[in-house]
Amino acid sequence: MSETLRNSVKTMVKETFEGPPVPVKGSWFTSFEPNSGIFGVIEGMSCDQASISVQGTTLAAHTDHIRYHMWGTNEIIKNGKQPKMDWEKSWEIHSVDEQQWNRIQVELRNEYVTLLESIDAIEWNELLANEVLSSLAHSAYHLGAIRQMLKVVKI
Repeated sequence: MSETLRNSVKTMVKETFEGPPVPVKGSWFTSFEPNSGIFGVIEGMSCDQASISVQGTTLAAHTDHIRYHMWGTNEIIKNGKQPKMDWEKSWEIHSVDEQQWNRIQVELRNEYVTLLESIDAIEWNELLANEVLSSLAHSAYHLGAIRQMLKVVKI
C-alpha cells in the first residue's frame, strides 16, 4: 500500500474515534466540534445512560460491538485468518455498572491503538486492505448510530 493511502486510512480511523484533529480546521465526515468521534461522544456518558434501551439496544452494546468487531480485525491482521466470532453474543449487553462501562471503554481504546499500530506494520494484501477498510466503515456506521441514540438518551 502506498504511504499516501496508508496515511489516509489512518486519518479516517483517527477521525472516527477521536474526531477531527485539534485545532479543528475541518472534518472529513464527523461534525466540526472537537471530540466528535466515538471516544468523545461516549466520554461523558454515565453507566446509567449507556444502559438505556433505545429500540432494543443500548449504547453500551453498540460500544462493545465496535470493540468486538475491531478485535476480530486485529486478530485477522495478526493471524491471517478470521477468528471464531459470535455476533449475536456481541449484542447481549443490556445494562452495565460503572466498572463494566469503564472496562468496555478501555478495551475499545486498546483495540483502536492496536489497529493504528498495525496499519503501519501490515504486509498489505487485498484481504487485509478489505478488513481494515471494513472496520473503518463499521466503526463510522456505529458512530452515527450512537449519535442518533443520544438524541433519545439526551446526555
